[in-house]
Amino acid sequence: MKKRRIVVTAALPYANGNIHLGHLLEYLQTDYWVRFQKMRGNECVYICADDTHGTPIMIRARKENRTPENLIEEVWKLHNDDFSAFQVGFDNFYSTNSPENLAFCTDIFSKLQQSGALITRTVEQLYCPNCKMFLPDRFVKGTCPKCGATEQYGDSCEKCGSTYGFDELKDAHCATCGCTDLEIRGAEHILFDLAKFKPYLKDWLEQHTPGDVARKLQEWFGEDKELLPWDISRDAPYFGFEIPGHPGKFFYVWLDAPVGYMASLKNWCDKHGEKFEDWWQNPDAELYHFIGKDIVRFHCLFWPALLHASGYKGPTHVNVHGFLTVNGEKMSKSRGTFLNARVYLNHLDPGYLRYYYACKVNNTTDDIDLNLDDFVQRVNSDLVGKITNLASRGAQMIGKRLDGRLGEPDEEGAALIRDALSRAEVIAGHYEARRFSQVPVEVCKIADAANAYFDAHAPWKTIATDPEGTRKVLTTILNLYRILAIYLRPILPVYADNAAALFGEEPWTWASLETMLVNRPIGEYRYLATRIDPKAVQAMIDEQKALFAAAAPASAAPAPAAAQTAASPADVPPLKATIDFAQFDVCDFRVARVESCTAVPKSKKLVRFELDVGPLGHRTVFSGIRAYYPDPSVLDGKLVVFVANLAPREMKNVGTSEGMVLSAGMAETGISVLTVLGSANPGDPAC
Repeated sequence: MKKRRIVVTAALPYANGNIHLGHLLEYLQTDYWVRFQKMRGNECVYICADDTHGTPIMIRARKENRTPENLIEEVWKLHNDDFSAFQVGFDNFYSTNSPENLAFCTDIFSKLQQSGALITRTVEQLYCPNCKMFLPDRFVKGTCPKCGATEQYGDSCEKCGSTYGFDELKDAHCATCGCTDLEIRGAEHILFDLAKFKPYLKDWLEQHTPGDVARKLQEWFGEDKELLPWDISRDAPYFGFEIPGHPGKFFYVWLDAPVGYMASLKNWCDKHGEKFEDWWQNPDAELYHFIGKDIVRFHCLFWPALLHASGYKGPTHVNVHGFLTVNGEKMSKSRGTFLNARVYLNHLDPGYLRYYYACKVNNTTDDIDLNLDDFVQRVNSDLVGKITNLASRGAQMIGKRLDGRLGEPDEEGAALIRDALSRAEVIAGHYEARRFSQVPVEVCKIADAANAYFDAHAPWKTIATDPEGTRKVLTTILNLYRILAIYLRPILPVYADNAAALFGEEPWTWASLETMLVNRPIGEYRYLATRIDPKAVQAMIDEQKALFAAAAPASAAPAPAAAQTAASPADVPPLKATIDFAQFDVCDFRVARVESCTAVPKSKKLVRFELDVGPLGHRTVFSGIRAYYPDPSVLDGKLVVFVANLAPREMKNVGTSEGMVLSAGMAETGISVLTVLGSANPGDPAC
């Protein structure tokens, strides 16, 4: 099979703060995909850099009485250390404040000028006479003109969600110095004429972005819609690259940040004797961006148009993921769930977070929840209890009682090994399609079968009476464990390499699955993973709370109590008449996998579920939840609970509904489909 040449990027972390667990959601899933490609023998380069320019960097450096260059150098080292500790295998982690980036920005700007893609326009902005600078929206605060909330940003209100112009903001003041005597000044800016590329972008979106992202952005392409010019310049003072031929004008950070992908790749090429053109410009090479859904418009509108206009190749695909919540809520400093990477590392193994994120991440834009109780349970039950326990029991027994030497599997064991190997391409397909959560599911199925085999043969009993028969059982178990560890290597690289060392092997590739270990010695077992103590999780939260409390201004007023999000008692519908258990027990609740969920044409309420119910076959179910799922496809691939023995019901003009998918919530505050955590299978009872 021909090797692929692949460039992969993750969004650049901003050099103005710590790496937190929300950031890691992106870098880890990208890392899984890259490591898988390398295991398959493909040429794959993982590129990233610190995003170093812009007003916030300049302001922070001023406050700390140092240069921006000194600040970003320090932050780069911190970021690099955190990524390395979480086993993120960047091939090049660089900086946008680099000569390569300046060269690419200059070249692109020159080509945009030559192609007529740039226009100039006078732009009015707020100006702080005290700071002697124009104020970006994030550096203006005031009272929301819609709801009256104070201390809101210059372009939008975090309380009511309204957007507005800076001239509508009441009581506007400089967020840096507090000056209230702000002026409105006009300045000539350089803009990229995005409207010229509307036909190109309309076609490009369909081919290079996820379906839900394309559909959302296509809303901007109606006949009555206009793609507005994109402002690519900022006025001095500004930390960044000055635009050639335009003194006092600087490239906007959102121009030179994505160009930083190219600069980082060029830097890698120069280090390794490669040519940039053979990677980025090569028509046979592939380019993938992994980003969060908050920066879609930059990567799926401005960026491809900019590359197209300047003669550079655009991305093969932009992979978009959702946000991270912790315990079902937005990350919170007061609750200690806005967790920094370094604080996590002070208490827990980074491999555990890598495993848990893999259990949650799919190729959708759905948000991901880090439920800390589920995190502990999933690691302890699956990674330690099901998977690692195979190595622990098998290797220690064979090492202590059977001279540390493998034999050959028995007939039953050989069949189990063949079954485990038969899943290789299914698992590879999950990795390739970024259905990472399905990999632990498949691995745990194999682990369950291996543990059942182990328990049925009870080698701890037979080792005294039938040592050679026991050797066959333990040889089977350790070969099964080895297969599992190979499957998990893109997710758990350090763990897998330690497992390979147990068997005296070099780090595994996907081709390592072709070898079975028989009649050979193994090494001394060393612990590969241990159970998480919930006290360590609480200690992590407590440390994070203390750090935020120590960083808060001493004069700060106590934070207001969190707004009540649940419905008040008066809003909750009263209970219906009491039933006995026998009435409830007649309901047969089952787990089903959503093959597809689509809106029913000409219906404002209904969505259509196509469900895989395992041994129970296929079911079609209609549900009146469209108002809460504008894009029902976000439910594709989810495990849901449905009533399997509900009598079929004919739905007028749409078809027959063969069950009921369960949801929870109130119409006024939102309804959500009940999804299943863990490794349940379609058709399983849902208790």
